[in-house]
Amino acid sequence: MTAIGFIGLGNMGGPMALNLVKAGHELTVFDLSKEAVDTLVTAGAKAATKAGDAVKGAEVVVTMLPAGPHVESVYLGEGGLLSKAAKGTLFIDSSTIDVPTARKVIGLAREAGMEMVDAPVSGGVGGAQAGTLTFMVGGEKAAFDQAKPLLDIMGKNVFHAGAAGNGQVAKVCNNMLLGISMIGTSEAFLLAEKLGLDAQTLFDISSTASGQCWSMTSYCPVPGPVPASPANNDYKPGFTAAMMLKDLRLAQDAAQSAHAATPLGAMAASLYAMVEASGQDSIDFSGIIKLLRGEL
Repeated sequence: MTAIGFIGLGNMGGPMALNLVKAGHELTVFDLSKEAVDTLVTAGAKAATKAGDAVKGAEVVVTMLPAGPHVESVYLGEGGLLSKAAKGTLFIDSSTIDVPTARKVIGLAREAGMEMVDAPVSGGVGGAQAGTLTFMVGGEKAAFDQAKPLLDIMGKNVFHAGAAGNGQVAKVCNNMLLGISMIGTSEAFLLAEKLGLDAQTLFDISSTASGQCWSMTSYCPVPGPVPASPANNDYKPGFTAAMMLKDLRLAQDAAQSAHAATPLGAMAASLYAMVEASGQDSIDFSGIIKLLRGEL
């Protein structure tokens, strides 16, 4: 049994923390949502009244926060986690944030005598609930090895991506490709629809041909072919279009800092920004086809 502090119990963090409790670990949790905290307390966790209290006595601290400024504030601000935790504490930050912030916070954690990895996730709320997330982990190999047994409880695939911040690099590259491929898949189904080809027929052909991709076979953006797809549940998230836009913007920031040309990534970000501007920011990201059809 490991003493774990867990900060950030949102749609992803809550199920992740619950899986750690179910595995027999001792959790102290904090979130601004009392309802989210109460859910974990009912499952056997202890509640902290503020973030800093969640790290007291913890061997490992997991954070799942909305964006880079939140991570920097929680870790480095007045009364931040690095000032409250004992030397030797392992921090696992599973937030999806910008690469420079991840590298800055990890560097300062190591200077303070602690270990830390950035470990963003892929797999959505369903993956968090089922414990089948993919973790992309950046940081020292020793810290990765220490974190992996806990990540294995919350996920199915755990990869060491290399140095500090490389987990975030892997995440933005993966999700940029995902956003682009979802748009391409949506365009293909819309073109087939306009030209009189049944969606199931296109799926049967393309899912076994050169057009095959995850966006088609696992998350098909039109109703019918893939029963578990949000397209068969009125595009309810899941993974919101707003979350995809956040990741695409992070990818564009990273591309600019690295002087990398990503014209399709930029176009994808612009298209998802149109979904957000439509006021339908809660729609699942696979609902991009609704925009292409003129339904948003």
